[in-house]
Amino acid sequence: MNTMMIPSSSSFKILVTLGVLFSMQMLTHMEASSSSRVEHLPGFQGPLPFQLETGYVGLGETDDDDDMQVFYYFIKSENNPQKDPLMLWLSGGPGCSSISGLIIEIGPIKFEIKEYNESLPNLILRPESWTKLCSIIFVDLPFGTGFSYAKNTSAQRSDWKIVHHTHQFLRKWLINHPEFLSNEFYMGGDSYSGIPVPAIVQEIINGNEKGLLPLINLQRYLLGNPVTGYKEFNYRVPYAHGMALISDELYASLKRNCKENYIDVDSRNVLCLRDIQSFKECISGINYEYILGPSCQDGMNTWRRSLTQEFKDSISSQSHLKVPEVNCQCARCPGSGYRWLCTNCSRCN
Repeated sequence: MNTMMIPSSSSFKILVTLGVLFSMQMLTHMEASSSSRVEHLPGFQGPLPFQLETGYVGLGETDDDDDMQVFYYFIKSENNPQKDPLMLWLSGGPGCSSISGLIIEIGPIKFEIKEYNESLPNLILRPESWTKLCSIIFVDLPFGTGFSYAKNTSAQRSDWKIVHHTHQFLRKWLINHPEFLSNEFYMGGDSYSGIPVPAIVQEIINGNEKGLLPLINLQRYLLGNPVTGYKEFNYRVPYAHGMALISDELYASLKRNCKENYIDVDSRNVLCLRDIQSFKECISGINYEYILGPSCQDGMNTWRRSLTQEFKDSISSQSHLKVPEVNCQCARCPGSGYRWLCTNCSRCN
């Protein structure tokens, strides 16, 4: 997990006080975003032992617009929410529902892994949840992800839209939750979020410097297994060699014939193409997300984290995040829930 420190201001406490006053004034002129406390979840035995809030925040081209309704899950720190850090978590994909971060990655509950019997999956507590020491907002962005939606067909999605909408969402959310204005704020994400998160952080910094209110007490950002650019996929070959997934001989041949360029290979370079095909065959039975675990394929062609996927699934190159039609069925294999979480199926049930 990579982290980056953000310089802090000595006058932040004074500015936060002004921000609180500004927020109270704003609340008298704007409709409060819809939110509700959730005390029970299907599949979990008894009331939730943590505070879960779900709701919508309206976004648009200006702060007064609400053409987009962005859905979020908010879980208060189980330690000291008044003083513990606040984090906004943006899932990857692009287009994966934030419930993937909540249930599969860092949230306080997870699926109980057992043989599927066609009944409702059981939810159990995750002892190592980050919410033990941190309050987390899991947000469904870009719109069309999870339960977020647009009111009209003119709305557009792009990497820069995600950056702007996340920044706008955070400031509006803090207006409706002024008790968290003084908490240290951390921006987090994984996978494809490695593209927008650094830009989101820069936009937050720019907004603070311009005096946008409420001010955000930004401290650091953190990324897990992040995508950073197209050329990073060249490193999948030396990584596979370093993890003993391919032989020394194949690695040497790949380096020699491909000149360490394993993407956009010239179609006339027959030797390189042959080696790449051998490479793919060597790792075809590997669990790409955890190479020491059993391989579990779910038939989808667009994995979020894949050692062999072509880097063609970015928002910039996809046509408005169109995804293939899939059946909304419970997965029989641990981890294959991404079929459901990263498509419109997350709204089916």
